[in-house]
Amino acid sequence: MAYFERIRDVVSQPMSPEIMQQRAAAGWQMVSIEWRRELPDSETPPEGGFSEDIPYGLRISDDCKRLEIDARENDALLRMMELLVQDFSYSHIVSDLNEKGFRMRDGRPWSRVSVFNMIPRLIEVGPRFFSTDEWDRRRRKFAHAKTPES
Repeated sequence: MAYFERIRDVVSQPMSPEIMQQRAAAGWQMVSIEWRRELPDSETPPEGGFSEDIPYGLRISDDCKRLEIDARENDALLRMMELLVQDFSYSHIVSDLNEKGFRMRDGRPWSRVSVFNMIPRLIEVGPRFFSTDEWDRRRRKFAHAKTPES
């Protein structure tokens, strides 16, 4: 099985052919080029020009002035966190989410990859989750379930 290494060059001056030749000589292959420009005042951003995704678990408020918690997505994140803390496999987490009717934002069922891709978001919301009474209640519930009965 082939393994690949990736690097990203941040360009601060015009790209020269020498840089590309040096990389190619070292065995690197160019896989993408990203372009950007500052829009002139005469041009307006395209419809939906906001370029960042809204983090999973949040939505735009009704007054369109802030982000607020999306209850259903937040519940999915909380369930993922709970199962990860209990050391369940990604396959089990996916089955649990899909059986309980949770869906990804685009309406598709969860997959192992999509749950794995939520890990950075779970790290981000973890401190907020862990400080809630809801998490404390869940923690006690699964801690009690793990203790052997006497």
